[in-house]
Amino acid sequence: MAEGRHRVALSLGSNLDAAVHLPAAIAALRERFTVLAESPVYRNQAVGFAGADFFNSAVIIDCDLEPLALHAWLHALEAAHGRRRDQPRFSDRPLDIDIVLFDDLVLAGPGPLQIPRAELQYAFVLKPLVDIAADWALPEGGPTLAQLWAVHAERGDPRWSARAQCGGSAVADGEAPLASR
Repeated sequence: MAEGRHRVALSLGSNLDAAVHLPAAIAALRERFTVLAESPVYRNQAVGFAGADFFNSAVIIDCDLEPLALHAWLHALEAAHGRRRDQPRFSDRPLDIDIVLFDDLVLAGPGPLQIPRAELQYAFVLKPLVDIAADWALPEGGPTLAQLWAVHAERGDPRWSARAQCGGSAVADGEAPLASR
């Protein structure tokens, strides 16, 4: 990356009107940043609470912002899509975007900002990133995303093995196109 530029991995999710919010979020990211790669969209059960299924994807962006500024920009994008921060952390949401990796940075705080993101332990964060950045290694000599996926408990689950392009949005094989849900 050029001086002042950063390669950033983002995880996106929605379980309220995902067919509206995820494509709109990608469009907003494309307007502001260069999107280097975009993963398929996967459908998953809510984690941590009983709620509607989530639709998750990932993007890699070329970013000119530092982590705190990017975090604030993403929160504003979530708010523009109706995300409310006065709701419980584990609840339904129209849009959730997290910084998962930021170059080779390790950062803890302020607040919930954590890089690398602990949610890499979940298949719904890890698998979309593996699809677009398998060779990205975690900071401080850590494993690559592909290495993490190779030993992940859900790796053999068929919903993670095949995908198809449907109406411009890639979805897990056997799922309806996101726009038709």
